[in-house]
Amino acid sequence: MDQLRPIPSEDPTPGSSEGNPSVDLAGLLRQSARGDQTAFTQFYDATSPQAYGLALRVVRNPAHAQEVTQEAYLLIWRHSARFDPKRGSAVAWLLTIVHRRAVDRVRASESATRRDRTWEQSSRTIDHDQTAETAQASIEGRRVRRAVAELTPVQRQAVELAYFGGYTHTEVASMLEVPLGTAKTRIRDGLIRLRDALGVAR
Repeated sequence: MDQLRPIPSEDPTPGSSEGNPSVDLAGLLRQSARGDQTAFTQFYDATSPQAYGLALRVVRNPAHAQEVTQEAYLLIWRHSARFDPKRGSAVAWLLTIVHRRAVDRVRASESATRRDRTWEQSSRTIDHDQTAETAQASIEGRRVRRAVAELTPVQRQAVELAYFGGYTHTEVASMLEVPLGTAKTRIRDGLIRLRDALGVAR
C-alpha cells in the first residue's frame, strides 16, 4: 500500500474521532497484518483525523502534519503484526507512533535550521554562559528521554499523551479505553517514576 487517501485538515475533538464505536480497530490491525488492504483502509478512515490532530499539535505545520501522519500509517501497514493488544489499545499504539514520527520531524527541522545558522554563529563572539546553558539543556533532555524509556509501556503511553500530546486525563482515558481513574493512576505513577529517576525534590 503505497498511497493513502488525503487526511481531513480539521483537528477533531480528541478522543471523539475513533470512528464508529462498533468498529473493531484491533481486529482491523490483525487483518492488516495478513495483507488485507480493505481492513487497513477502514482502520485509516476511522482514526486518521485523530492521528493528524496529534501530529499538528506537535509540528505546528499542516503540510508537515500531513506528511508525518502518512509516514506513520505506512509504517503501521508494514508492521501491523507488531501490535499487541495486551500492551494497550489500537488507538494508543497508533498515536504513540504518530507522536514519535512528529517529534523526529521537529528535531530534523531544528537540525536543518541549526545547520543554516552555523556560519552566522561561528562569526560571532562566543558567549560562554549561553554555551554552558545550551550544553546543560542538552544533557537534561537526554536524561529525560532515558527516564521516559524506563517507564512501563502503559505508563509511557499515558504520560506521552498527557504531556507531549496535550490531552486531558479524560481524553487520555478515552483513547486508551480505560476508566478515568486508571488513566490518572498511570499518569501519576509515571510522573513519580520520572521524578525519582531525575532526582527531582518532592
